[in-house]
Amino acid sequence: MKEIVVISGKGGTGKTSITASFAYLGKKDMIIADCDVDAADMHLLMCPKIIRKEDFYSSLEAKIDADKCTNCGKCFDICRFDAISVLENTHEIIPLNCEGCSYCEKVCPENAISMHKRLDGEWYISNTRTNSAMVHAKLGIGTENSGKLVATVKNVARQLAEKYNKKYILVDGSPGVGCPVISSLSGAAYVILVTEPTVSGLHDLQRVYELVKKFNLPAGIIINKYDLNLEKHNEILEFAVDEGIEHIANLPYDESFTKAITLGITIVEYDDAELKSTIEKAWSRIENILEN
Repeated sequence: MKEIVVISGKGGTGKTSITASFAYLGKKDMIIADCDVDAADMHLLMCPKIIRKEDFYSSLEAKIDADKCTNCGKCFDICRFDAISVLENTHEIIPLNCEGCSYCEKVCPENAISMHKRLDGEWYISNTRTNSAMVHAKLGIGTENSGKLVATVKNVARQLAEKYNKKYILVDGSPGVGCPVISSLSGAAYVILVTEPTVSGLHDLQRVYELVKKFNLPAGIIINKYDLNLEKHNEILEFAVDEGIEHIANLPYDESFTKAITLGITIVEYDDAELKSTIEKAWSRIENILEN
């Protein structure tokens, strides 16, 4: 079982649309893991039917026992996150502001403040319309620890892949270089970098590849909408050659991508022309790289 992680240095490059196309082509050979937990959208194309749902607890938040609280104000004075409000001489916690540091609990002379686990989100196991299982999640509003939620999604995906003897785990990672991306890369066999021929596309590609290099992972690159700026496209290719990144495919600008998304299907289901063939060849190339 090998993990394929698809990431991009910035949002809007077509990463999820391409990942969903690979998921459609791989079908029963893989477990899908949507690790873009802050803004998950893989479900829009995979149409998952949830068969298991679990709450995700990771951080802490303070709670004030009104019966014990004497409204001395010590917690209000020391909270640097403005997480305590005072209304009509009554102290209350503002959950969205609380960082779970527990300082208020320690200074309360009446032991009126206690720390409790915060519900940070949910994770799911679903069946998709391609008959492959999908592990995905939703991070709660204003909560944290997206990196830990990504780790949970990946661990569950690995368990399923081992249990059902799947060839691949296909991971749709978050854009950028933050904690969710770092967590997504852990344990990867191969990384696919999706970019576009723009100034920000090249810059953010360079940033995210620095991260991939720290993990010493082999990587390939897909340039989406390559024909919109051939000068930047050539600069991206030069960067790939210099860094030893495999050039997997060039995808032309095509409004069929948008039309397919509005229908809730992948581009390889919608398009019978060059674009479908290019993505199919890209997937075959990735499989050959992993086998060899």
